[in-house]
Amino acid sequence: MRLSSWSLSSAVFRTGFDFGQREVAHWFPGHMAKGIKQMRASLRKVDCIVEIHDARIPFSGRNPLFQESLDVRPHLLVLNKMDLADISNKWAILKQLERDGVKNVLFTDCLRQRDESVKKLVPLVTQLIESSPRFHRDEDRSYCLMVIGVPNVGKSSLINALRRINLRKGKASKVGGEPGITKAVLTKIQVCERPPVYLLDTPGVLPPKIQNIETGMKLALCGTILDHLVGEDIIADYLLYSLNRLQRFGYVEKYELEGPCDDIQHVLKSIAVKLGKTQRVKAITGIGE
Repeated sequence: MRLSSWSLSSAVFRTGFDFGQREVAHWFPGHMAKGIKQMRASLRKVDCIVEIHDARIPFSGRNPLFQESLDVRPHLLVLNKMDLADISNKWAILKQLERDGVKNVLFTDCLRQRDESVKKLVPLVTQLIESSPRFHRDEDRSYCLMVIGVPNVGKSSLINALRRINLRKGKASKVGGEPGITKAVLTKIQVCERPPVYLLDTPGVLPPKIQNIETGMKLALCGTILDHLVGEDIIADYLLYSLNRLQRFGYVEKYELEGPCDDIQHVLKSIAVKLGKTQRVKAITGIGE
């Protein structure tokens, strides 16, 4: 970020965020509860759990309800959307996850078709499965993976990327920019022929109770909770607070602002003017005169 046009010397930023009396809505609709039941019922068919999470929040928002599934089968954590994340501290992330008991991690960017990392998934999963007991599935030479994660982290994008790479086929799962596109556990989707690998797609499932409002805001910023449940205004304000706190001032140059600012209303108005998103409003005065 160039500092020639403005200075930080006079900027004053908040040292904390005032959530007031707000609470993050607990978004756990019926299809999520149904999805959890279907996942548990389908575990007998599954050789490996592939958990997808957003690389921007590698330690926040993972659903603890998945834990009982992860404890009994090989587990691969895929941190997706790496193109949007700062992974300059990638090794620190891996070390922290290892301390949390997560040993197998893969960084990917499925949607933008940077497929080099995705190519590693089938060989890695195959190695994990072959080095672990397969219970009653020893005779079956095909592998079945269950793809899990909170909403909107790229589960369907991963499935489509795997099919594109290994089968040269198109989309098998619908992809969308809002959480909640996949509503139920689907039938098996083939993603590789040698070895035969199938995936079970699942709906994104949030915890019935989000740990704390800070975690909820991070989930909202990454699009895993519908904006209106939290409030677009508070999401935007929390984003501005976070950017300033981390000294990420790219928004100043992107929108050609005068300098960093901690007033979300001023920033939004300036951006609206810059993008030509203002509207004419007729003022009505003199009523009753």
